Amino acid sequence: MIVGFIGVGGMGSGVARRIMAGGHHLKAWNRSRSPLDALAGEGAEVVATPGDAVDADVLVSMLSRDEVIEDVLVGSGALNRARPGLVHANLSTVSVAFAERMERLHTEKGLGYVSAPVLGRPNVAAAGQLNVLASGAPDAVRKATPVLETFAKKVWPLGDKAASASVVKIACNFALASMIETLGEAGALAEAHGVGRAALYEVMTGSLFAAPAYQTYADIIAQKAFEPAGFKLPLGLKDVRLALAAGESKDTPLPIASLLRDGFLEAIAAGDADKDWSALAAGAFRRAGRPLS
Repeated sequence: MIVGFIGVGGMGSGVARRIMAGGHHLKAWNRSRSPLDALAGEGAEVVATPGDAVDADVLVSMLSRDEVIEDVLVGSGALNRARPGLVHANLSTVSVAFAERMERLHTEKGLGYVSAPVLGRPNVAAAGQLNVLASGAPDAVRKATPVLETFAKKVWPLGDKAASASVVKIACNFALASMIETLGEAGALAEAHGVGRAALYEVMTGSLFAAPAYQTYADIIAQKAFEPAGFKLPLGLKDVRLALAAGESKDTPLPIASLLRDGFLEAIAAGDADKDWSALAAGAFRRAGRPLS
């Protein structure tokens, strides 16, 4: 298939390479040129505008925020140039309201829209081991699935409403942020009593919390390995705000999310905006008077 790709960032570059390795022709566009040069050397067709990228069978997008997607695909007029029958698989974490809007807009234009947010970090994307959440009209999901499978460990079908996958992704990121904060607070408690955080995390991830997410983030926090960032702090704040908005829309209180929002704001105010979102945990140590060393 011809696959358009918009948004070749840290995650997107790994995904794009997996799509090419799967035998698909890639037409790539990005706001900055440098990530495209490497892909061009590996066989990707670099296109000049987003409108050129939608001349494809399937479009994959991985952009940071609702408003960026709106600007690149809608405000630019790119969707009006889409090849008839195009299916757009949006890998970004977006608000529930935006997923619903995109689904309506694509349907009005005779196009397919699949919410396909992913679970995993850049190294997981490069290895083709992302968990991909997928929801939307069944025909659109079927057409997008062979492309999604090129970079997926598993594609998780979540029904025919595009917003469903977005809700699940928001909930997952909310749970991950809660875990990061908890690891920070638990580590600060251990160190207050003379036990190193690394020793605590070894026990936790080797027994009660022997799960990949706990192991990955406990290791990052133990080593204070917050740079280079796989997922920057402001994006974590964005996702917590998405959770709060989704909760409010259905009268569902999320008190922990409110605490996390303040924690992310504190971390950004402390100068950590360019660090990985796992640097949220450093706030627990600062509040205990024991900044991470």
